[in-house]
Amino acid sequence: MRPPTTSVAAEATRVVGAARTMRVRSASAPPPGRPANEDLVFQFGPLVGVLDGASVPEGFDTGCVHGPAWYVRHLAARLGLAEAVRPTATLMSNLAAAVLAVRADHGDECDLDHPGTPSSTVCLLRDGGDHLDYLVLCDSPLVLDAGGRVSVVTDDRLDAATAELRSMVAAVPAGSADRLTRFRQAVGMQRERMNRTHGYWVAAADPDAAFHAVTGTLPLRGPGAVRRAALLSDGASALVEQFGLLDWAGLLDVATAEGPGALLDRVRAAERDHPDRLRRHKPADDASVVLCEFDAEGP
Repeated sequence: MRPPTTSVAAEATRVVGAARTMRVRSASAPPPGRPANEDLVFQFGPLVGVLDGASVPEGFDTGCVHGPAWYVRHLAARLGLAEAVRPTATLMSNLAAAVLAVRADHGDECDLDHPGTPSSTVCLLRDGGDHLDYLVLCDSPLVLDAGGRVSVVTDDRLDAATAELRSMVAAVPAGSADRLTRFRQAVGMQRERMNRTHGYWVAAADPDAAFHAVTGTLPLRGPGAVRRAALLSDGASALVEQFGLLDWAGLLDVATAEGPGALLDRVRAAERDHPDRLRRHKPADDASVVLCEFDAEGP
């Protein structure tokens, strides 16, 4: 799927056997007024995913001639190829292969050891017919409706690693000349914690990061079967995690009843009406959601 520059909604259906269907709907959009979307949603057969490229604050070097949008496009394409070549491999293994392949895509003009090298969160779901495999790396959560209960799979290591940095920046009064200096220090410290033990892990140039992802397998049959799942970038999960306007069950219900595009409309309204609740430094963010619905078992 080519990365959208405006809000894009998509729908697809995958039939598994005679009695199982996965219906996929998605939407992704950059903030109003910004043409480039650094998120990407995709589906390659049984594999669906959300990637959220890390934005580069103005004035920061990355050591690379490519940007986050380039990175997520290449990572998605390489994931699709890895899935096609090795459909039975683990999601960790295929993600590692994809990261390694994108490393080669950079060519010789990029310093891939630079702490600001392009990176992305990863949220993947793969339909295995009678089960689902999932992978979550960094802050793109997976919401699940399984066995009559809604739960969320998260990787909170980025949040834990940067909580102290956010507090340091927030403590500086608005308008202070020192605020920009503190922010730049915080970004530098965050970069130093990327893909490090006791830091956080994200897809970038080191394939080993894939083996630090949160993974699991869930049934698609029986009393604990998954009925719905939502893959989110943090721009969309902010409705729950930052704005507090929905809980996870409510987010799933809105995406199901009104569609993923309507969920993004709520994100934009929240960014406009409740800017005081944001923890990030930017007033609006790329937002993406992939909703997967699984039909009940046939007779």
